Amino acid sequence: MDKTLLPIRLVFVLLCAAAGWLVSYTVFAGEGSPLVGLAIGLLLGLLVVLVDILLKGFSLRGLSAVTFGIAVGALIAHLVGNSPLLDEGDAAMLYMVRVGLFVVCPYLATVIALRGKDEFNLVIPYVRFVPQEVDVPLVVVDTSVLIDGRISRVCESGFLTSTLIIPRFVLNELRVIADSSDVNKQSRGRRGLEVLNELRKLKHLEIRVSESEVTKREDVDAKLVFLAQSLRAKLLTTDYNLAKMAEFHGVTWLNLNSLAKSLRTELMLGEHLEVEMMKPGKEEGQAVGYLDDGSMVVVNGGRTLIGRRVRAEIMSILPTAGGKMIFARHIPDLEGVGTEKPFPTTKPAA
Repeated sequence: MDKTLLPIRLVFVLLCAAAGWLVSYTVFAGEGSPLVGLAIGLLLGLLVVLVDILLKGFSLRGLSAVTFGIAVGALIAHLVGNSPLLDEGDAAMLYMVRVGLFVVCPYLATVIALRGKDEFNLVIPYVRFVPQEVDVPLVVVDTSVLIDGRISRVCESGFLTSTLIIPRFVLNELRVIADSSDVNKQSRGRRGLEVLNELRKLKHLEIRVSESEVTKREDVDAKLVFLAQSLRAKLLTTDYNLAKMAEFHGVTWLNLNSLAKSLRTELMLGEHLEVEMMKPGKEEGQAVGYLDDGSMVVVNGGRTLIGRRVRAEIMSILPTAGGKMIFARHIPDLEGVGTEKPFPTTKPAA
C-alpha cells in the first residue's frame, strides 16, 4: 500500500466512523445505541477504501471513458423515453420501460467506451502543454527497438531529440520476454529493460508512457500503427513488416537498420584502412577482420598477424546482402614487416 495514501485512508475511515456515531447520537437519539452507528460508519468507510484499492489500475482515461459513456447512454435513454413511441400505453409498463432504458443504455454505452478508450483519445485529443507555435515531435517506440539496443546510443549522441512514446503494452511485452524460461529470450528482454533505463537517465530526452493495452498478441502491430496515427507521431522500429504496414497507413517510420546503412563509410579502391585480425581466412595466408559497421575485411598476408591491428590497402569490394566484403592486402610498417603493435584486449589500469 502507498505510504502517502495510507494516512489519508485511515483518516477517511475514522471520519466515517465518527459521522456514523454522530448521526446515531443526534438524529436517532434514544432509538438505538451510538455504537451501532459507529460500526455502520466504520464498515461504510472500509467498503469505500476497498473499492478504492480495487480501482487501483483504473486510469484517468478510463474514468473519462466511463463518464462519457454514462452521459451518452443517459441522453439516449432520455430521448427514447420521451419519444412518441412511449406516449400511449399502460402507465406501469411505460414506467418499467423507461427504467430499463436508463439502466441498459448507460451500461452499454459505458462498456463500449471502455473497450475503445484508445479511440476515445480521438474525441478528447492528446493535449500537449507547450507554448504556441512550438511543435513537439513524437516518436512511438516498438519492442524490437528497445531489444536492439542502438536507440540509447543514438539518443545519447543527440541525433534523436524527439519525445519518445512507449505504449504500456510494449512494456508488458518486454517484461514477459525478460521473464521467459528461454535463455535467449530472457537475455533479449533484460537487454531491452536495461536500454529503457539508459534512456530514462538522459536528461535531454523526454519519455512518456501511453496507457494503451491490447488483448491479443496479434493486435500489437495494428495498435502501434493506430497509436502513431492518433498522436500524429512517427514510428521507430526495426521490424520490416511493421514498417511496411505503417507506410501503407500513411505513418512515417524510422528504421535503425536504414540509419546504420546510410552511415557506413564509402570506401574506394586503393584507400588504406586499419582493422584487427580476428581469425584465419579460407585461403592460405589470409586473415579476416571486421570494420565498425560490420563489414568483413579479408586481408592477404595477415594470417601471421591474428590478434593485431594492421594497415591494409583495399584491392576490391564485393557487395553482399548483409553489407560489403572487402578484399585487401597487408601493408607493413615503414620500419619493417610484422612490427604492428598487438591490439589491446583489456583496458590499461588508470
